Amino acid sequence: MNVLNLLFTKDGLIYQIVKNRNILEEKSYFVTEETPANLIEEKLDEVLLKQRFDEIQVVSAWNHFTLMPEGFSEHEAGFDLIAFNAPADKEKEELMLSINKKFNVQFYYTFPKNYYKKIKELAVPVHFNFSGEKFLNSINNKNSKEIHINLYHNQCEFFAIDNKKIILYNNLDVNSEVDFLYFIMFTLSKIGFGINETSFFAYGETTENETFISELQKFVRNLKIIFDNIPNKNFILN
Repeated sequence: MNVLNLLFTKDGLIYQIVKNRNILEEKSYFVTEETPANLIEEKLDEVLLKQRFDEIQVVSAWNHFTLMPEGFSEHEAGFDLIAFNAPADKEKEELMLSINKKFNVQFYYTFPKNYYKKIKELAVPVHFNFSGEKFLNSINNKNSKEIHINLYHNQCEFFAIDNKKIILYNNLDVNSEVDFLYFIMFTLSKIGFGINETSFFAYGETTENETFISELQKFVRNLKIIFDNIPNKNFILN
């Protein structure tokens, strides 16, 4: 069985081609000042034409989202709720829903319509998910106050959890690792999590963001790296 795994970030695309659970190919593309503005769309076209896939798994880490309690059913309000966090364009974005039963929450998020149509046009089974839901489902929550941080290329998402209750989720685009640290510490001060009583857990591109990790270790007592992305092993895709 040939499976294509796609992970979309704000400025990037990571894909894996998997056959019978063996990763045959994995590549990443990121938009920079030197690349064409439509790089991701071009690379998506190339990937979709590589071969015939039996299934496609799509995860979006695009930061157009909102978090609601499970059971919220006013789906028509999804775009308006997302607009409180980020500008949402109904003409260019598809409204999506991911439910996390482990913590009884659900995510409304948007996904670019042009990508959505290209993927659906292949007429193979496709499963769409939001990175926050998949991240949350991978968390083993034990302590009273915890911060779980998933690092990407120029992006991070994090959960604040207190006694198995989601206090906050955010997904940030940042240009420096210092910004990561500022946002995390600012969040702690706003939600009343004391540094010494809070356990921190890091996932994803921890090596790529080693400055953030080392600076965070200067401020907190309890920091554990749970998953470090290496070739053919991506925290969100695997």
